[in-house]
Amino acid sequence: MEELKGDCANCFGLCCVALPFAKSADFAATKDAGTPCRNLLADHRCGIHDRLRDKGYPGCTVYDCFGAGQRVSQTVFRGNDWRTGERQKMFAVFPVARQLHELLWYLAEARRLDPHHDLGEAYAEVERHTFADPDHLLAVDVAEIRAKVNVLLLRTSERLRASAKSYRSADLIGARLRNRNLSNADFRGAYLIGADLTNADLSRADMIGADLRGADLSGADLSTCLFLTQPQVNAARGNARTKLPAALTRPSHWHTGTGKRR
Repeated sequence: MEELKGDCANCFGLCCVALPFAKSADFAATKDAGTPCRNLLADHRCGIHDRLRDKGYPGCTVYDCFGAGQRVSQTVFRGNDWRTGERQKMFAVFPVARQLHELLWYLAEARRLDPHHDLGEAYAEVERHTFADPDHLLAVDVAEIRAKVNVLLLRTSERLRASAKSYRSADLIGARLRNRNLSNADFRGAYLIGADLTNADLSRADMIGADLRGADLSGADLSTCLFLTQPQVNAARGNARTKLPAALTRPSHWHTGTGKRR
């Protein structure tokens, strides 16, 4: 699934220009959509990439375009820079492509976990849109596509998980769930902001859309979680004992230079 991971070297810094952000705990300054971030260099690289958290931009370390940046830059707009090309159209296309690429990631994960012909067909159909021209992409009904894909993802989840308690869309903000056996649980759309999941067993738990911002995953077993994404992991806290799926990367900000967990 390498093509569904951000490749900044082949992108025109689209997330740093097309998207807006407001001054907050996640961003040190406010930026309007279509305005380049003040840290963006002439070569489309971030000038503080290795110091984003120290400089007050932890929100940037959480974000992932699922490969949409390079697809829009190199395929949809054929390598034409937004500085010289169709600036506004490119910025409008990028969020659409990003949503489609996220759906592709979920479908690829579903196919890996439980291969079925209908998943392959759905993947091919969604992927076809991402190779189309800008006007086609702007006309795509992402909500309709998402609804169809969600049916397949839910079906996959139900096939893979044994009967377990549902926490779907539950308010678990700050919940104390440490050492809990939460295997096979349904956390789709759950609010787990700041929750304590230390040493929790999340084997086969469905994590699609779960908000893990600030959740403590120290020692938790997420190695076989369903539909856990890199942005979710990046938004959480963890340590060397946290078990992650093979496709995901342990965030560097989970540890400081002293070995203490943030």
